[in-house]
Amino acid sequence: MRAVVFEQYGKPAELRTVPDPAPAPHGVVVRVEATGLCRSDWHGWQGHDPDIALPHVPGHELAGTVEAVGGLVTGWRPGDRVTVPFVCACGSCPSCAAGDQQVCERQTQPGFTHWGSFAEFVALDHADVNLVAVADELSFGTAASLGCRFATAFRAVVAQGRVAPGEWVAVYGCGGVGLSAVMIAAAAGARVVAVDLSPRALELARQFGAAECVAASRDARPEETAEAVRELTGGGAHLSLDALGSPATCAASVGSLRRRGRHVQVGLLPQDPTLPMSRVIGLELELLGSHGMPAHAYPPMLESVRAGALRPDLLVTSTIPLAEAPAALEAMGAAPGAGVTIIEPWA
Repeated sequence: MRAVVFEQYGKPAELRTVPDPAPAPHGVVVRVEATGLCRSDWHGWQGHDPDIALPHVPGHELAGTVEAVGGLVTGWRPGDRVTVPFVCACGSCPSCAAGDQQVCERQTQPGFTHWGSFAEFVALDHADVNLVAVADELSFGTAASLGCRFATAFRAVVAQGRVAPGEWVAVYGCGGVGLSAVMIAAAAGARVVAVDLSPRALELARQFGAAECVAASRDARPEETAEAVRELTGGGAHLSLDALGSPATCAASVGSLRRRGRHVQVGLLPQDPTLPMSRVIGLELELLGSHGMPAHAYPPMLESVRAGALRPDLLVTSTIPLAEAPAALEAMGAAPGAGVTIIEPWA
């Protein structure tokens, strides 16, 4: 098969021909029809994830059809249209038994713990626990984002963030996951403040329901950005999400909260940030993490998509062939980009 491979962290990846994967007894091989270009892939390419062994094929946000099935798999057949959470759970550890597959103690992640979906085929583990059926009317490009960014944002806003109608929600970083969070929070009846450096990203945020926008500056201190959000929201956001993942956006997100507000860290951080913990204590703030969404939690989100209340299809702003993926991956370091870029390996 053709796949995007990198041999060294931070060095250019290239398109190569590599051996086809084979399914594990409990797994499947999926023919990748669409896969998203995510900032998490950039973090992996930069060497921020210690689980990645070289040489490596990135990619974790995918949709396609089942190509081959392991002997222990009972629920899936070749030809089934599927997506998958980026956390592939084992299904048998204590966390999985509690329904918390997103923090499985023996999880695997395509594109991180093993070769991923910047390829024509990808192997996925524990298929009966992790695969999610994709309806015929849903395009593969739209379904790909349901494996990571859109599903991650849905759980971060709804489950972890406990969004409520009428609340103020601040979203820092309006790439794919941030715009997803804007759309989901607005659909839940919240008033959203979108924060980003890019005018184009803020324009999209307004289209997807943001009531207010803050044009951040690279030179601004986190407290300055936080103060702008507090002024717009009449004292601070009830819920704030760092959807980018930087020490500055994390600190600004925490600083923008009102009393007893909730911060949810969604974006991966290259290093641990310095946070205003005196503010956390004095205002009784909550600091929460959000790490994807388990397959069993997908039905409410899929129903909202089916009903048209949520439109992940509108988040796809660019589609590229596999040959353009190495350059697009490298470019994410300078500008994460607005919206979602989808790679089509068979184009």
